[in-house]
Amino acid sequence: MENPSSIEQIWQSPPEPIAQILNAPSPPSILLSPNRQWMVELEKPSLQAIAHFAEPEIPLAGLLLNPKTNALSRLSFYQNLKIRAVSAGESDRTVPLPESAQIGYVKWSPNSQKLAFTLTQDTGLELWVVDVDSLTPQQLTEPILNAAYGEPYRWLSDEALICKIIPTYRGEPPAKPNVPSGPIVQENFSGKSPSRTYTNLLKNPHDEALFEYYLSANLEKVTLDGHRTLLVSESLIYEAVPSPNSKYLLLTQLHRPFSYQLPAPFFPKTLQVIDDTGKLIYEVANVPLFVRRTTKFDEVRTGRREISWRNDADATLHWVEALDNGDPTNDVAKRDALYELEAPFTGTPKQLWQSEYRFHHILWGKEDVALVWERWYDTRKERIWRIYPQTPDSPPKLLFNRSYEDKYSDPGSPMTTLGHQRYRVLRFAPQSNTIYLSGRGASPNGVHPFLDSFDLETGDTQRLWQCQDPYFEDISYVLDDEAETLISHRQSKTEPPNYFLFHRTDNKISHALTYYQDPAPQLAGLQSELVKYQRADGVQLSAKLYLPPGYDATRDGTLPILFWVYPQEFKDKEFAGQINSSENTFSRPSYASVLFLLTQGYAVLSGPTMPIIGEDNIEPNDSYVEQLIAGAKAAVDYVVERGVADPHRIGISGHSYGAFTTVNLLAHTDLFCMGIARSGAYNRTLTPFGFQQEQRHFWEATETYINMSPFTHAAKITAPLLLIHGEKDSNPGTYPLQTERLYEALKGLGATVRSVILPLEDHGYYSREAVGHVLWEMVNWCDKYLK
Repeated sequence: MENPSSIEQIWQSPPEPIAQILNAPSPPSILLSPNRQWMVELEKPSLQAIAHFAEPEIPLAGLLLNPKTNALSRLSFYQNLKIRAVSAGESDRTVPLPESAQIGYVKWSPNSQKLAFTLTQDTGLELWVVDVDSLTPQQLTEPILNAAYGEPYRWLSDEALICKIIPTYRGEPPAKPNVPSGPIVQENFSGKSPSRTYTNLLKNPHDEALFEYYLSANLEKVTLDGHRTLLVSESLIYEAVPSPNSKYLLLTQLHRPFSYQLPAPFFPKTLQVIDDTGKLIYEVANVPLFVRRTTKFDEVRTGRREISWRNDADATLHWVEALDNGDPTNDVAKRDALYELEAPFTGTPKQLWQSEYRFHHILWGKEDVALVWERWYDTRKERIWRIYPQTPDSPPKLLFNRSYEDKYSDPGSPMTTLGHQRYRVLRFAPQSNTIYLSGRGASPNGVHPFLDSFDLETGDTQRLWQCQDPYFEDISYVLDDEAETLISHRQSKTEPPNYFLFHRTDNKISHALTYYQDPAPQLAGLQSELVKYQRADGVQLSAKLYLPPGYDATRDGTLPILFWVYPQEFKDKEFAGQINSSENTFSRPSYASVLFLLTQGYAVLSGPTMPIIGEDNIEPNDSYVEQLIAGAKAAVDYVVERGVADPHRIGISGHSYGAFTTVNLLAHTDLFCMGIARSGAYNRTLTPFGFQQEQRHFWEATETYINMSPFTHAAKITAPLLLIHGEKDSNPGTYPLQTERLYEALKGLGATVRSVILPLEDHGYYSREAVGHVLWEMVNWCDKYLK
């Protein structure tokens, strides 16, 4: 028995070569200019020291704020900006910035000549801009941007930006009273209001005051010469989105009453159209606090929602209104209606379309073409329609009718281009109503991304290009209306992922756009394979099998192997066994990846499919445990029969819902000799109004909630279990209490268990110290109980 006071409470470093690989650079991201002529390469830093996460934090309405910077406390940032012309073979030009620059919110100007970004300083976020020709950065503001919630700025035109600015004379933050003024009172007199288990919520009047203090901002127009004009004075501004013609702004502001059970996105808000001087033009909506009446996923607000600008018009609003009172349990013929209203917003809104399912999203094209998606969660059905905005009386045309669980029938996503103003619209082939669809290309033969042309008039599809072995390559950008010049993201088992400019007709690469190198050459000889096997009831399953570099089955025999799991729910048995993972990906570990164990002589079975199926009116989770066991047993049987694993040296591990799965499998089977569970939830009575894809609440499905909770079955767990959790986990339902209570239960029952709580870490782990320590814990646990 361990005495907690005798356990070393210091950060540990994992064995080599893990520690060395952790310091390798991350793959770059690219951001193309609106005209597709320029590219900026965004370089992420290596893992940050934990001191970066030790800055003060204030939890407010689901947000974690840094009071020093008036921004989200855990903003990811870039450390370098490299700009180059896409078509030329020139080398990158690096924007001259301080070596320790923390770059964020990178946005191209509408004319593609300038790049705006923020720099985080000790006291806040500054706004900067750089011209792509001169490459000379220019500071537009002091560290006064308000990035507590929503975008801190947007381009208004090529010469001006709209910024949320911290009020100059707001004073010190409200002080917490030493003596409470009274009790915290909440009440509910009638009506249901179920909500999921959110974290970092408002708790008292002082939190409400802090929320107003940090989110209050002035809305200002800032020109490229630094001139500032006040448009809207101090208010809780979420965002201000310019119309395509830059003459108007769609302004969203939060207001009271706030909630102690719901995060900020649910708060009441007003939406208004103002002009570029700040004058109020039109009251769009005053949206009350969104209090749910059911736990059904397809419940929505009543009134106007999904309010936005129409991308292909100068200044036209569009929105959706529920026709079923927002309640998916109401039996109605139509669920939603789509409306639009043109500037100057004095006319009658025009209805464009009605949906039978719930509105999902829309892509605008031109006067007579827009594509609309509708979905219904209970059946997993999806329809894609062509509608005719100019003549809404024209019958909509059904383009695709499918289950969105069916990966093999996925038609792909439409490619877009810059519209006549600032926003992206459907890209059409010249003089036609033919669009381009880029898809993942999942099939029984593997995953091979594609580019299709699709005629909206005839419904004819033509395959223009498809990835071929040995590559996994997908289309990131289409650069011309003929879809001849493309930018792809290519990788293979031996080549790291990079971006390339290539020509479709001859399928020849023009030149590389990025030059990312292998971050872990020590793993160059690892063996990865997409393997297929079958569950006892005939459901097809698959997984990625990883074997250490240099492994030889004849010479080395069986290996200790760790499964990395995360189940998924399905409504159709046919789709549950579909393959959606490519054999041709470049496999290198990062952060706290289980693949690091390959450097220590372990094999890894990553992502063994464990579908939980509930067809027709049967809910998947009602047989969760039985199906989970069947999927796990099939995977174990496969690796044992394959000869790579010893049945007595198989471990199970997972993160979040995978951790929940891990503990369940230890409780209900003897298939695994040890387990590692990271940041999980283990007692479903603590998430009573739904979790994962479960829509029913605890009192509707009490038996299911209890049977699925591994906490209920803790006494059955005999295999050693390592529990890891971030101290500041903000993910709904997986708060650290879940791990603390499971550890106490297992300790009290005499199990072999170790609990590791990571200071300052969230649901995922991002500091160099914590990531290294997690990997050290995993290696040690595997060495002790698996190897």
